[in-house]
Amino acid sequence: MAKEGDLQQELKIAAVSQRADIKNNQIIFNGPVKITQGSININADELRAFSAENGQTKTLIAIGNPATFSQELDDGRIGTASANEIRYDLATTGLLLTGNAKLDQAGSKVTGNVIRYNITAQELIAESTGKGEDRVITIIQPENFQTEDVPKQKLPEIPLKKQGNQ
Repeated sequence: MAKEGDLQQELKIAAVSQRADIKNNQIIFNGPVKITQGSININADELRAFSAENGQTKTLIAIGNPATFSQELDDGRIGTASANEIRYDLATTGLLLTGNAKLDQAGSKVTGNVIRYNITAQELIAESTGKGEDRVITIIQPENFQTEDVPKQKLPEIPLKKQGNQ
C-alpha cells in the first residue's frame, strides 16, 4: 500500500523553464522536470499541469523517454512506474501510463502498452496493443521475495581428478 500521507503534502515542481497559459488553466514545464509530493517523485522531459476552475492543480501529464514515477510503500520499499507518458490525476490518485508502460511493486512487475493504476484503491488494469506478439506481461514474486542483494552461499570445492597416475 502506498503512503497515504503523501497525498496531503505540497506538490513541488522544479524545471528549467515554464510557460503559463492562464486562459486555458495550463502550465507547461520544460526540463528536465522533477515533481515531488511527499515520497512521490516524478521525472520527465516535459510536464503539463492542468488546473480546475478554482486554481487547484488537477492533472499532471509527464512526458519523457521514459517519464518515471516512484513512491515509498508503507513497508518502506519503493514502487516504481515508467512510460512514454504518465498522467497523474491528483483528485482521484489515478495513474495512466501509456507507451512502453511498466509498473514494479516490491519486485512484482506488470508491463504493457497501457497501465491504469489507482494509488489509493490499489486497482490495476493493463492492456497491450493486441497486435502481433504484443502482450501484457505480469511477473509475481513469492511473498518472501527480497529485493535486496542476498549473500550467495559458497559451494563446497570439489577436487578435480588428476590426469595420469592416481
